Amino acid sequence: MTRPQATAIGFVAVLLWALLALFTVGSAPTPPFLLNTLCFAIGGSLGLIWAAATGALPRLRDVPLRVYVFGTIGLFGYHALYFSALRLAPAAEAGLIAYLWPLLIVIFSGLLPGETLKKGHIIGACFGFAGAALIITGGGAGFSAAYAPGYALAVLCALTWSGYSVLSRKVGTAPTASVAVFCLASAALSLPMHLIFEETLLPQTTLGWAAIAGLGLGPVGLAFFVWDIGVKQGDIQLLGTSSYAAPLLSTLVLVIAGVAAPSFTLLWAAALITGGAAIAARASLRQ
Repeated sequence: MTRPQATAIGFVAVLLWALLALFTVGSAPTPPFLLNTLCFAIGGSLGLIWAAATGALPRLRDVPLRVYVFGTIGLFGYHALYFSALRLAPAAEAGLIAYLWPLLIVIFSGLLPGETLKKGHIIGACFGFAGAALIITGGGAGFSAAYAPGYALAVLCALTWSGYSVLSRKVGTAPTASVAVFCLASAALSLPMHLIFEETLLPQTTLGWAAIAGLGLGPVGLAFFVWDIGVKQGDIQLLGTSSYAAPLLSTLVLVIAGVAAPSFTLLWAAALITGGAAIAARASLRQ
């Protein structure tokens, strides 16, 4: 597989993640840890079936424990934070803040050995964080304390996924099939957390269950396998910068579905976050 092909495969994950917020809203009232359990059980089971069909299962025994621990923490942490953020704050706004991760990937990857953090990266970061600030301040209408926990979790969410994506190259190599183990381990870790901290609430409609199935099959399933290929075999900076489409696509999906109402605040925030990533992308592509 060539580097451009791996990068293109990785970008499929971005398209799937554009549906993450919509499906998360549709899965209500399922609490975050229970949602983690159900979605990762679906994604991990399908991953094991795929690994068995391709003959990749024996290779999983050779993967170092540290890789499994790192992958599990990354997937478990990101989604527990993301699902919680969208339960505690408006979906479009919290989702946009969480989607600072493409910009953060560019910045963090610029700190890797052999990479350079350029002025364009800093300018892009300023634009992106200005978009997040616009959301948090309600477009100048004032800070809403009611949504503060959700916005804070969304920020942690962005830091978690960008850090996981960049550091995945430093932890050690592992076959893409190992993502199935990450998923199943995340489900196993989420279940006791649910039993300890949450009330068991499940969707009462077919649409709600369809949203959970959609999460497990796509954004919390296939997306991780193609993303793993992209960040390990593709151009991680180009992949991170091309991911600037994620916040715009996710917001557009929510507006079209009627989950979020279009507003100038939402428009400007999406433009700033997307534009910031685009500026950082331009800096990365310059020699």
